[in-house]
Amino acid sequence: MTSAFRFTPLFIAFTATMPLMAQADEQAKAEGFIEGSSLNLHFRNAYFNRNNLNTGVRDNREWGQGFVARFESGYTPGTVGFGLDAHAMLGLKLDGGGGHAGTSILPSHFKNEDELGAAPHSFSTAGAAVKLKAFDTELKAGDLFLTNPVIAGGETRMLPQTFRGVSLTNTSVDGLLLEGGQVSFTKPYNQSGHRRIDTYYGALQDNRDSDHLSWAGASWSGTENITTNLYAAELKDIWNQYYVDFDYTYVVNDLVSLNPGVHFYHTQDTGQALLGDIDNNTFSLHFTVNAGYHSITAAYQRVNGDTPFDYINLGDSVYLDNSRMYSDFNAPNERSWKLQYDYDFAGLGIPGLSSSLSYSRGEADLTKADQNRTYYDYYNPAGKHATHWERDLDVKYVFQEGNLKDLSVLLRYASHRANQAYASEQDNDEIRLIVDYPLNVF
Repeated sequence: MTSAFRFTPLFIAFTATMPLMAQADEQAKAEGFIEGSSLNLHFRNAYFNRNNLNTGVRDNREWGQGFVARFESGYTPGTVGFGLDAHAMLGLKLDGGGGHAGTSILPSHFKNEDELGAAPHSFSTAGAAVKLKAFDTELKAGDLFLTNPVIAGGETRMLPQTFRGVSLTNTSVDGLLLEGGQVSFTKPYNQSGHRRIDTYYGALQDNRDSDHLSWAGASWSGTENITTNLYAAELKDIWNQYYVDFDYTYVVNDLVSLNPGVHFYHTQDTGQALLGDIDNNTFSLHFTVNAGYHSITAAYQRVNGDTPFDYINLGDSVYLDNSRMYSDFNAPNERSWKLQYDYDFAGLGIPGLSSSLSYSRGEADLTKADQNRTYYDYYNPAGKHATHWERDLDVKYVFQEGNLKDLSVLLRYASHRANQAYASEQDNDEIRLIVDYPLNVF
């Protein structure tokens, strides 16, 4: 790390509220560094085929095999326990030459400024994090796997994304997770090396990355049928971002339940404002009816602001209902809705087989969008009635028993179309086939 961890006011305020309710002698009962350790392997075979219909690039396709090994130790006995987490990743190209590269599961290699060449035959990385545990508080420093609404590593490609920095979690209260941390570098899912933190749209600009991202948050699941999250993050010299959600499940009877929920983000520029003025409120609402093996969801999403809803580049920190396989429906001042139907084929005697079918549609007045076209390319003087839609189909099967138990096969299809006023997103058809095989060694 080239920059030392700083205890920002946000992080200090968070750690000061952490309860230490456990007794020291309970920590002395730790399983032990070796006795509490585990080694898990994850094999992922991924095939992506993307047709960008209005750019003339009709056959982007890549196929690869990923290998991830993750070792997690237990803790040494004592009031303060010490441990180590380590991982290694390898990605192999099975197909992706001959001008077909560029789906994002393999590293990008440019022959020249305009022409994308074939990806390398392999790429790899390895990392580790030291960890300390006292009472119910755990501190990790090094390479981290993170998943929360303001910083979530991308998990949808062949290999996962990691971050380099420090994280702190506390679980003293049953049902309550408190966490915070700071990271300065990320290892993207399709690269071997690390780079500084940037945003999805800010990646279009040179020298607009951030020195670090700090976050703190609380996640509550201690009340039956209710979950809620509250998070805050500072991406230095770019934004402060705040998130809250609430999800409730009302059980009508043994077969029927109702599930309303809301997600809300507020993003405001801060410090040097490297990406310009940002004042964005984005929310989504959903209502799901579960009836036996069937599920129907209706969702509404709204972006209030003249900039798009932005998030950490290459990550999955878009906890919004209308974030789909191709589009996030997050343009400036965009309104969108979604209908989704899910079915569990256990109802037909095929446990492990499930499907999801959805249709999403969005509309925005892009004439009101901020004209900062170096940051993003949404402004369109003719875009008063910019519309687009997306259809998504997922079919997944997880083997239930035998030698292939827990192996899963996921087939995903998306079709996206936009009118000319919505020129920033392409007409696109995409197919993904992902085979996952997790294996616990010990």
